[in-house]
Amino acid sequence: MFDTAIAGSLPKPGWLSETERLWPQWKVEGPELAQAKLDATLVWIRAQVAAGLTVIGDGEQSRQHFVHGFLEQVEGIDFEHKVEMGIRNDRYIAMVPQVVAPLKLRGRVHEAEARFLRANTDRRTKFTLPGPMTIVDTVADRFYGDRVKMAFAFAELLNQEALALEADGIDIVQFDEPAFNAFMDDAVQWGVKALERAAQGLRCTTAVHICYGYGIQANIDWKASLGDEWRQYEEFLPALAASRIDQVSLECIHSRVPPELMALLAGKDVMVGVIDVASDRIETPEEVADTIGSALRFVSAQHLIACTNCGLAPMKRAVAEAKLKALAEGAALARQRYPG
Repeated sequence: MFDTAIAGSLPKPGWLSETERLWPQWKVEGPELAQAKLDATLVWIRAQVAAGLTVIGDGEQSRQHFVHGFLEQVEGIDFEHKVEMGIRNDRYIAMVPQVVAPLKLRGRVHEAEARFLRANTDRRTKFTLPGPMTIVDTVADRFYGDRVKMAFAFAELLNQEALALEADGIDIVQFDEPAFNAFMDDAVQWGVKALERAAQGLRCTTAVHICYGYGIQANIDWKASLGDEWRQYEEFLPALAASRIDQVSLECIHSRVPPELMALLAGKDVMVGVIDVASDRIETPEEVADTIGSALRFVSAQHLIACTNCGLAPMKRAVAEAKLKALAEGAALARQRYPG
């Protein structure tokens, strides 16, 4: 019971890039950069194993950003002339590339790091990709003129890479869709369908991660405006429950999400966020186990996975390492408390 996994990203070492930033600049280039990315990936594979996690990810060490890391291998996107744009329903402003022509993959996107991950652990592996709705919300459209049409164009490319990741030996392919919490109606009307297109034909486990964002100030301020209860999940979880996606990742600890909303995902595996990414304070194993216990009122033990609320990329490395340890120790304590 109670597998343990990260949502996706982990901090980059200072010798690879700037630290504690979401769009860090690389400190090396060329072949040296390619090797440094794999070196950083190995550091975090070993750290996750040492902490005791049961599902291992690459920590997104080869990507500057969880969306743009995929887009860099897509034809039809202009990175040379980025524009300023509000994203996540104007929650914050970002410099984003422009879609200027039909979208097409140049080739494999994450082959090197996926195969490296598979070769360096005998535990189950998870690899993350941005979801189509979130990509649409993180680029400027100068070609399609239709968010839905562009989302499905991206979904086709994501599906190509996801199928290749499965062939690389990846056990779980996860799509990150924080935009679902910003555009709930769109998520129901076409977002889940685009997500299913991205996952079409996969035989490995499929997952979607939907959070309230990294622990940056813009997200903290937004959360403070949402009132005593955060009920965004309530609007689209039924559509996800009816979908072919196997696992759904939700923010839980230190959030104001009513835990009973997890019951809307009956039959799905639920990745319950038991580690707060908006605070440097290290959770105790008891707190993690308590959060798991609260979730067990609405999610059966065989369907509960202990996870981080979101990625840990902007955090200090030592803090992230300590939180991974708390995650694994808390799940171990929960196995003792709730033997099933």
